[in-house]
Amino acid sequence: MTSDIKKYSFKKGLPQEFELISIADLYSEFFNELTTPHRTGFYHILWFQKGSPTHIVDFNPVKIKPNTLLFLNKETVQCFDPKENSGGKVILFTDNFFCKSNADTKFLKTSILFNDLLSVSQICLQKNSDLFAELFKQLETELTNPKDHYQAEVLRNLLHNVMLLSERERRKQDFTELKKGADLDYVMLFKDLLENSYKLQKKVASYSRELGLTEKRLNQATSKILDKSPKKMIDERVMLEAKRLLAHTNESVKEIGFELGFEEPTNFIKYFRKHHNSTPVEFRESFSL
Repeated sequence: MTSDIKKYSFKKGLPQEFELISIADLYSEFFNELTTPHRTGFYHILWFQKGSPTHIVDFNPVKIKPNTLLFLNKETVQCFDPKENSGGKVILFTDNFFCKSNADTKFLKTSILFNDLLSVSQICLQKNSDLFAELFKQLETELTNPKDHYQAEVLRNLLHNVMLLSERERRKQDFTELKKGADLDYVMLFKDLLENSYKLQKKVASYSRELGLTEKRLNQATSKILDKSPKKMIDERVMLEAKRLLAHTNESVKEIGFELGFEEPTNFIKYFRKHHNSTPVEFRESFSL
């Protein structure tokens, strides 16, 4: 284990904060980093064209079939399969690259590809494989051109098309559509606030106040969309980070508790046990077996 979960920023020196690379080249250059739990400050679209690896996403093994697209949001803790270097390609990009307008930001923040509230987004390409291959080829061709005034916009448009077509395919496959409306909007806003504040703020009242809602209205929204209370969502986010740190770092229980906003180690231990039926040490030991 390491002292912290390694986080990687986007590679410096590229013309754009956008990269399309083969999975084979990625393994060749970064095998140790990929096969150790890590998180990144950028988005992944992985096209596993061959092979059947198991991709670990926050303790969940995602079984991959050949010709599958997998979508991973930034900050997700992931681990590539060390036993199988699958054939395929990876698109990597940042908020800075894609979000040039409020419409771009809203699209990325609400896309079912990176913000599915129920599962990790993946689609199995069948009839449309050639269409995706052509878009990837156009992206690769554009990346070989000298950087000019048009390149970034061309790449964004092509990436946008990849994502739009992916959303269309996702809805045709094993996908539960959440009803659009105020409830879903409130849930997504709450989720964003929670991601930024869960370490310091664990009271529903603070989030509802910042959203300009009553606690009752926020509870109605999260219950309708996810069948969960806001408090449960807060607890799940805190517990996810606690498990990440216990499993993937050698920080002490006291240090982890303090990082997550618990001033006293005993309070963190009680909290963890309440939500997992084991102590932090017991979880760490069971995970290391």
